[in-house]
Amino acid sequence: MVVTFNVTGGEQGEWAVLQVSGELDLVTSPVLRQRVHDEVAEGRHSLVLDLSEVLFCDSSGVGVLIASRRLIRSCQGRLRLILPAQGAVDGSHVNRVLGALGVRRL
Repeated sequence: MVVTFNVTGGEQGEWAVLQVSGELDLVTSPVLRQRVHDEVAEGRHSLVLDLSEVLFCDSSGVGVLIASRRLIRSCQGRLRLILPAQGAVDGSHVNRVLGALGVRRL
């Protein structure tokens, strides 16, 4: 099974929104990292990362989320994550990984 990775952008009021779908891993995480950097370079410091369609996240994906938080905070900005709703109760892979590493509390 081939899972396509995609990052699409938009705006919701004062927030820039990046919708991420597919698997966030060693191969795809640089794409998200670059998109976050591009948003910040364009002066957007209120950023939402919508991860509701992310099926898998490894340590490199978590690294991008943490680096994104650092970057946004260095600009006195705000970062929000939207996690997969489906896994909130039954423990989706992404929710379990982020919860175990403490990223959900950040």
